[in-house]
Amino acid sequence: MSRQIQTCFQRYEKKYFLTKEQYKTFTEMIAPYIRPDDYGSYTLCNIYYDTDDYRLIRASLEKPVYKEKLRVRSYGVPGPEDKVFAELKKKYEGVVYKRRVTMTESSAKTFLSGIKDNSCSGQINREIEYFQNFYHTKPKVYIAYDREAFQGSENPELRITFDTNLRYRLDRLSLSEGDDGQPILDNNLILMEIKIPGACPLWLCEALSKLKINSVSFSKYGTCYKNHILNKKTNPAVIKKEMRLSA
Repeated sequence: MSRQIQTCFQRYEKKYFLTKEQYKTFTEMIAPYIRPDDYGSYTLCNIYYDTDDYRLIRASLEKPVYKEKLRVRSYGVPGPEDKVFAELKKKYEGVVYKRRVTMTESSAKTFLSGIKDNSCSGQINREIEYFQNFYHTKPKVYIAYDREAFQGSENPELRITFDTNLRYRLDRLSLSEGDDGQPILDNNLILMEIKIPGACPLWLCEALSKLKINSVSFSKYGTCYKNHILNKKTNPAVIKKEMRLSA
């Protein structure tokens, strides 16, 4: 990661499901307006924290005006001295706020377990510490996916990402334990996320409209919880039905 690490985000995020055919046509249409971001293609690895009774994700699935989650994230499988992100993500009235700090995975585990560490100081650390003192969360699920990331050629704050091979595991809850896992949903679907601080540009709106690509309500952790943690099997037909209802 050669660029300066961003620690605070405030933006709108919209999600869409694409077929492989839609992906090909859509990326060809918007190619003149985007370029690969500084990371390009990579694997995102995440450990989601929650209470013993999954209070956070159960509340999130009820679609409240305000919701929050805590996770530890890495770009690829980290080594002992590689940096990971401890992230506090909040959403209020459609706007996503993300606050994160960097540390090694072992330091993140220590910090999030409630053990005081003088090296973990600063405003964001205190916000995460307050969150943990209130919820007392623990690692609950590992989720990884392969991402292809782009940004606007004229507006770098516009980001468009495509996620494939969404997978999870409920054991080996460590980022350094490899990026394998069981499928979360139909691997023929591509999850696109559009992240922008303001209005969607006209060229992007036109491409979405022409291909009849509509936003969906979807959470990787939420879907994993509903379909796997609650001992439900993933049913591609149900997912496609939910996509139609959300259109």
